[in-house]
Amino acid sequence: MSEKNVIVIGAGFSGISAATSLADQGYQVTVLEKNSTPGGRARSFNTQGFTFDMGPSWYWMPDVFESYFQKFGKSTADYYNLVRLDPSYTVVFGEDDFVDVPASLDELKALFERWEPGSAHQLHRFLEQAAYKYEVGINQLVYKPGRSVTEFMNLRLLLDVLRMDVFQSFHKHIRRYFSHPKIIKLMEFPILFLGALPENTPALYSLMNYADISLGTWYPMGGMYKIIEGMVQLAEEKGVVFKYNQDVQEIQVNQNIATRIVTTTDVFETDVIVASADYHHVEKNLLPAQFQSYSSEYWDTRVMAPSSLIFYLGVNKRLKNLRHHSLFFDEDFGPHANEIYTNPKWPTKPLFYVSAPSVTDDSVAPAGCENLFILIPVAPGLQDTEEVREKYYNLVMDRLEQLTNQEIRGSVLYKRSYAHNDFIHDYNAFKGNAYGLANTLLQTALLKPSLKSKKVKNLYYTGQLTVPGPGVPPSLISGQVVAQEVAKEFKAPVVI
Repeated sequence: MSEKNVIVIGAGFSGISAATSLADQGYQVTVLEKNSTPGGRARSFNTQGFTFDMGPSWYWMPDVFESYFQKFGKSTADYYNLVRLDPSYTVVFGEDDFVDVPASLDELKALFERWEPGSAHQLHRFLEQAAYKYEVGINQLVYKPGRSVTEFMNLRLLLDVLRMDVFQSFHKHIRRYFSHPKIIKLMEFPILFLGALPENTPALYSLMNYADISLGTWYPMGGMYKIIEGMVQLAEEKGVVFKYNQDVQEIQVNQNIATRIVTTTDVFETDVIVASADYHHVEKNLLPAQFQSYSSEYWDTRVMAPSSLIFYLGVNKRLKNLRHHSLFFDEDFGPHANEIYTNPKWPTKPLFYVSAPSVTDDSVAPAGCENLFILIPVAPGLQDTEEVREKYYNLVMDRLEQLTNQEIRGSVLYKRSYAHNDFIHDYNAFKGNAYGLANTLLQTALLKPSLKSKKVKNLYYTGQLTVPGPGVPPSLISGQVVAQEVAKEFKAPVVI
């Protein structure tokens, strides 16, 4: 067999997805990972009997994960055990104002109806349209490589795009159906995952509401890292080789062809490179200047999704008034959003999110203890200091203790924070971003950084700074899309 050698830089969701897809087609694939374990932002760590997922904590779009494993003749059940959460999550609007969002659609309609008469019917209408967007968006549009307008020159697809409210904002779209402020907050919440204000996010992304309400919120027992473990196991079954602690220092290019990758310890020859590492870092720091596709000015004008200030806490008792997922919307999102997107600075009165997986899963904390993951969305590019982190720890804990009516700080056995400096150190993240490129209208499909280098013939990109965008399911899809493009242009090996 004549094999082509592919090097994948980065063992996050998109990198493992690309590597497995290419190995399945007969390529010889090696993944170079900067850190000591796979997963990228979805790594985990263990300490004092606690298991902490470091990044993604929401399991939405279960069909995308199932489709990924089925592509290789497997199922998610071969690698991890999924449970559906009910309630899906809780929204805290203020003291003694907790709203459990039920998994049952009928129960959710009844909740909406209590707030706003007629809204149950409106929710039905909204979800019918959102289901259509999900079907076309997730099963067709996101699998487009976004390299040419001709990809969309299909009459049916063009009509579909016109029906999907691409040019209307989500902000306006949601208010066509609902007026109650709590309903609007619930329906706008999934947009936070896309890294932009509802006013700047295309109404196409009501498909996220369909994912939330109709497909449900799930959890892989043992933690989100179980997905990574399953993906790595499958990749290795396909022949992918993983090499850890390989910090790439340089991509050597000869006559527009990438020939070698130099790490801190080794040199790797290659026929094709797929970069799942931070796109900006690869361009500006690993490639010679003449082979960079985008200028510094280009990157500086990109709208980035937020960064995050995260706290991992191990608590020596079980806590009350917390679900697996709790969203603290007790403050107005308007000023917080302004301090993320318009006037970037550390927020005055931030909204925050708490995940307590130990509510569902006894394995992630010692008996009688609680595992907490607390996240504050913040602007990228801020000055990150220990003093700032401690200020926000106390600010959030003050509110958490007050709203849940219990003392927590004195029971914290373990505490670790994670913010901009860590995202930069661990992932070379541009401006310390946590989620990648915001899904604004002017950063959609063809308007994202290209998945193929414009200057280097055998260099491709995958992940949250290229198509289709931020989030775990899009990253899974991104890896598959780039593998298809590689296979088109660098033919798969043939048996001689």
